[in-house]
Amino acid sequence: MNKFSEGTFSDLIGLKFTELTGDRVAGEWVVTPQLYQPAGIVNGGVYCTIIETLASVAGGAWLGDRGTVVGVNNNTDFLRAVREGVLRGEATPVHRGRSQQLWVVVITDEQGRTVARGQVRLQNLYPQN
Repeated sequence: MNKFSEGTFSDLIGLKFTELTGDRVAGEWVVTPQLYQPAGIVNGGVYCTIIETLASVAGGAWLGDRGTVVGVNNNTDFLRAVREGVLRGEATPVHRGRSQQLWVVVITDEQGRTVARGQVRLQNLYPQN
């Protein structure tokens, strides 16, 4: 997945996948000043992007060659300001059905503290025969 993501937005912000299965997707990235908002902390959009990406990749891995997935809702809570370090995200399923999936993603800092949490609802799209 890291090779496939080269040149994409998730690559630009530094996301590196560390685990990829249909039951769990994890990744990490280093906080840099390019990810800050004007107050000098990680921009909330970075968290939304990571959450959407990890959930979508996980949902796609689970659905496999049966079809593709698209995000239809992303709800992200920002819990702790971060200025430096390595952050990690982990996506796990809440529901995986025929038409939709729901994934929760937790982002933690190097001390294991939750800094953001989100859930993404995905629509399963099947090829038209």
